[in-house]
Amino acid sequence: MYPRAVEALIASLSRLPGVGRKTAERLALHLVRAPAEEARSLVAALTAVRQQVRACSLCRNLADRDPCAICADPGRDDSLLCVVESSADLAALEAAGAYKGRYFVLAGALAPLEGVGPDNLHLDELVKRVRQGGVKEVIIATNPTVEGEATADLIVRTLEPSQARLTRLGYGVPVGGDLKYMDGLTLARSLASRQKVD
Repeated sequence: MYPRAVEALIASLSRLPGVGRKTAERLALHLVRAPAEEARSLVAALTAVRQQVRACSLCRNLADRDPCAICADPGRDDSLLCVVESSADLAALEAAGAYKGRYFVLAGALAPLEGVGPDNLHLDELVKRVRQGGVKEVIIATNPTVEGEATADLIVRTLEPSQARLTRLGYGVPVGGDLKYMDGLTLARSLASRQKVD
């Protein structure tokens, strides 16, 4: 239907997460019609990412220097370590501006059907980081999905021998939420994690 080069571009784009054939086709056709400078800029950005971005040796976050800016910040609380599934989760917590501790980024969550097992999550590096001392609390901030819950349970079992306090992000009704639209699990967890009103 399209020239081979366009079909190859569509195939490459459709391998990206969340991009199906139709979206890949729209993107490819946009790039074909776009000014040459736009295409060159995209190629340059992709090349730069592949050449310059690596995992931080301390927290495994995406970084263009080692250690990353968060790990190099002396104003961070070394006694708190927040474990997240991805750099996107770390970015969301940072955007909230409420957490000033350190991080550890897993390589996703347990997903046996997708080939992600305990050995893929870098838990040995997490244990080493906690054992190096100074970490008093590990905040498990995996997503509230089946995979995230299984990963949280695995982290708890893995870190139980440590002296660190293990905590989990709270669950509940989101600000601006309406109870009648909440699912049963969210409501049950909200009730279970209720707090005294001060």
